[in-house]
Amino acid sequence: MAQLVTRLSDDLLAEVDSLIADGVLESRSEAVRAGLQALVEQRRRELIRRRIADGYEAAPQHEDELSGLDEATAGLVLEEPW
Repeated sequence: MAQLVTRLSDDLLAEVDSLIADGVLESRSEAVRAGLQALVEQRRRELIRRRIADGYEAAPQHEDELSGLDEATAGLVLEEPW
């Protein structure tokens, strides 16, 4: 596993240490890993969202594709046993 050396502000480090003291994280290393994993996941989701939006812009749905969906959806909801 690679090592990463970084500098943090005293305020941020105090917040991280507070998370560790509260049992949210086990260590500073875990905090860095969790933060980086969250950032990578956020970026991955943003890229996917953008690709989906680009796809709809390139090939937008037409009214004939959407007609009847409200009625069909209402019917599916009525079929549910709640």
